[in-house]
Amino acid sequence: MSAPPKNQAAWLDKAGTPPRVGEAPIPVDRPGEIVIKNTAIAINLLDWHMQDHGVFVQQWPTILGCDVAGEVFEVRPEVLEVGPEVQRFKTGDRVIGHTINLVTGRPQDGAFALYVVVRADKADVLPDKISFTDGVEAGEALPGIPTPALGLPYPVLQDKAPSISKVLVVYGGSSSTGSMVTQIATVAGVHVIAITGPRNFDLSKRCGAAKVFDHKDPSIIDKVVEAVKKSGCDFVGIFDAISAPEPYANDLAILAQLGGGHLACTHPPPTEVPNNVKTGMIYAVNDVATPVWRDYVTGTLDAGKLKCLLPPTIVGKGLEYVQEALKMSKTGVSATKLVVEL
Repeated sequence: MSAPPKNQAAWLDKAGTPPRVGEAPIPVDRPGEIVIKNTAIAINLLDWHMQDHGVFVQQWPTILGCDVAGEVFEVRPEVLEVGPEVQRFKTGDRVIGHTINLVTGRPQDGAFALYVVVRADKADVLPDKISFTDGVEAGEALPGIPTPALGLPYPVLQDKAPSISKVLVVYGGSSSTGSMVTQIATVAGVHVIAITGPRNFDLSKRCGAAKVFDHKDPSIIDKVVEAVKKSGCDFVGIFDAISAPEPYANDLAILAQLGGGHLACTHPPPTEVPNNVKTGMIYAVNDVATPVWRDYVTGTLDAGKLKCLLPPTIVGKGLEYVQEALKMSKTGVSATKLVVEL
């Protein structure tokens, strides 16, 4: 009889400290959940923000992390009986998922561990042709939920969605989040204008951006405003994948010239904005994300409509590399996804 598996996690004891690797209980799935044995974990922009400031942490110590790829470790019969979402999975399936520790506060819902609990409606099967280290990037597809969150339609599986005459500006189009947002918005029929560095223009265009502008161009505000007006589409707003003071200043200047709109952020949004600007932080953990995982992710990955275009940067193998990955994320990376193998 084989020995029972042992779990470890990168525990964060308090804000502003590095995580420590230590033992953790093997998580137990409840109705609507699956347990994943992680093979790769990815760093989300929010992770280092939570580490530094303790935002959204409900109890200490905690386990951070959102994006995972691995295999279904266990689907208990009693869970299968009461959960139609769980019935999509079986033990051993290759999967990707997005954890909901932001909502539950439970350490077992944090990604930075060998085993993690993920809601079945926030996970999907990873096609065999896509590696775990590439596929974990697709967890970033869920911040693409600003499309329905901003009143725009969900993506579709047909070859090309008809234009809905809406235009969205994506600030940070070459980031892992920005590239996925651009892809999902484009296949939903949205006209996308991206802002990124010059060396990543081609990447943003491959993601579907109709126009791409240099974030360091002194005339960036005027050029983006002109492109929005020339698109002939209704301006929805800006998705800011960087969500830092300098991009926020440009966001608000663009919105001011265009009469306001939505500003969707990956970090807490600016606190002082005019009345015609609606700000919010995009979460991939609520029910608006469910149809994307259930109806879209696996099929479009398999068909090549949703692509993992950013090459992963493998920071190392083992939970001890989580801190280095968090530091790299905070310093800033472009056109890559920071990944730790397990």
